[in-house]
Parts: sequence; C-alpha cells; structure tokens
Amino acid sequence: MLTVIKLGGNELDRPGWLDAWAAGIARARGPVVVVHGGGRAISDLSARLGLPVEQLDGLRVTTPAVAAAVEMALGGPVNRRVVAALRRAGVDALGLSGVDGGLLTAEPLDRGLGHVGRVVAVRSALLESLLLAGLTPVVAPMAPDPSGDGPPLNVNADDAAAAVAGALGAAELLLVSDVAAVRIGSADRATINVAEVPALVAAGSVTGGMVTKIRAAAAAIAAGTGAVRIGGLEMLESPAAGTRIVTAAVRAA
Repeated sequence: MLTVIKLGGNELDRPGWLDAWAAGIARARGPVVVVHGGGRAISDLSARLGLPVEQLDGLRVTTPAVAAAVEMALGGPVNRRVVAALRRAGVDALGLSGVDGGLLTAEPLDRGLGHVGRVVAVRSALLESLLLAGLTPVVAPMAPDPSGDGPPLNVNADDAAAAVAGALGAAELLLVSDVAAVRIGSADRATINVAEVPALVAAGSVTGGMVTKIRAAAAAIAAGTGAVRIGGLEMLESPAAGTRIVTAAVRAA
C-alpha cells in the first residue's frame, strides 16, 4: 500500500530527528513518496539576502525574489539533506522538484501572496515509474511558472503532499512534524471530522501552519486518499498515533 509522507521543514536542522525519521521510513512497509517543506531554510536564506519574511493565513508571501530563494533552498540543500538522510538509512531515495518532468502543474493564487501556486495536476505516471523501479521519490514543492518567464511558483508542502496523495490514490497521507497531534483547546484530538474543519478555522481553534495542515488533510480525503493523519514521528510506527482526519461516514472518537 502506498504512503505519501510530508516532512515538515522546521525539523530539518535537527540531524538526530531527521535520522530518526529516515529510519522510520526504512522500516515502512510498501512504497513511499516523500514531500518536504523547508520554511526555516527559506526564511534564513531570505534574511541573508535582505528579503522580507512574511506569512498570510499560514502561507509565505512570495515576491519573485523570494521565489528565487525558495528555488535555491528547496531544490538545493534542503532536498539533498532529506535524500542523504534516507540513503544513510538504506532507502534508495531520489530527489526531484515539482518542476522536473512537469511533475506538478499549478495555478497562481490571487490572495495577495504573490508568486504562490495551487497544484491543479500531478504527473502521477512519473512517480509511479520511479516507484516501480524501487526508488523513493523525494519531492521539493514548487511548480513551473505558467508564464515561462519567472522562477517556479512556491507551493505549500502540505498542499503539494495532499495533491500527490490524491493523484496516486495513496492508502494514507502522513503530515509529519514535531507536533504529536492537533490540539484543540487544552487537549489533543484523536480524530477530526472533515465537516468540522471550516468551523475550527473560523473560531481560531487552530492557527498558523496547522490551518494549512487540516485544510490539506481535508482536500486529500476529498481527492480519494484513503486516510490522513497529522502528528509526529510516532505515526511511522503506530497506526493509532497522531490526529486522524475522518469523513462524515466515520464516527469520530
């Protein structure tokens, strides 16, 4: 059964955490596609270049100059770091971006975010051919600029992972970070029904990057992904770990 795993970018500077994650992937049963973030690396590079670091609704405001920094960070050292960790763990990983082979097609978002895109198509046959060859694709989330003149569109990694999982009909999508579960109020939630997502966001019960995660989880379910969980490394070992996003047909615990 195919699993798509999104790796949060804030954990990439923690070698022990990254190696533990890679070891978990090595023990996984069945094929895996990895999509990684890299927010901290992009922010650090932007700061060094004197570029603004801004977010709106959990998404990075991306000028053309910031988009170039996204391409440099995600498609370069960040992708290589993830691939290297997997290969050290014995996983035959191959790095690529959403631009390579036209893997991702995106349309610009018109929400004051600038050079940010929403995935509208995934060349799933390319990923399937790599999986059939025994490789583990590691995808940097960016997509070609539709105009052909500018740097790639910046695509949120959670959204990209959801699109990939839906296109491949993945059995499960895991949104992995250093947060054990989705916390509502003072308690971690074992399940969240997709019907709850708009109200949770509107009420401010989830904020920042978690808004993007639960929206992406709901989108993945709607696109045909079998199951989605949000949580930490424990999800790689335990099917009960993390917060499971469920449909209205499934009774929430």
